[in-house]
Amino acid sequence: MSSQDNNVLGEPLEICGEEPLTGYFRDGSCKTDKSDYGSHTVCAFVTEEFLEFSKSRGNDLKTPRPDLNFKGLKEGDSWCLCANRWLEAYQNGAAPKIKLRSTNIRALDVISLDILKANAVDIS
Repeated sequence: MSSQDNNVLGEPLEICGEEPLTGYFRDGSCKTDKSDYGSHTVCAFVTEEFLEFSKSRGNDLKTPRPDLNFKGLKEGDSWCLCANRWLEAYQNGAAPKIKLRSTNIRALDVISLDILKANAVDIS
């Protein structure tokens, strides 16, 4: 396991979501590599507010896309979001809560740990 498979706490990355199956590699985790230009590293529990925000920015995550084997997301689903999109949503008051233990350490390239911690559901 490489260090980029660690979470933002420096621990091994935990699974983000398997139903629906998330992750850049569709393995349930927010693992990443150089080919992941979007940096799908933030494990979030999507909300209706975030889904509408993302759609307004040109990324419709709600509508099923059978051609891509994508059923569409609904509120409460766990999903590996692009770090920049999550930060943009945060700056616009639409960021969903996150699971720190499933958020890849590479998210720290974009978002401060303090902001992530303030929006986490899995730490106190």
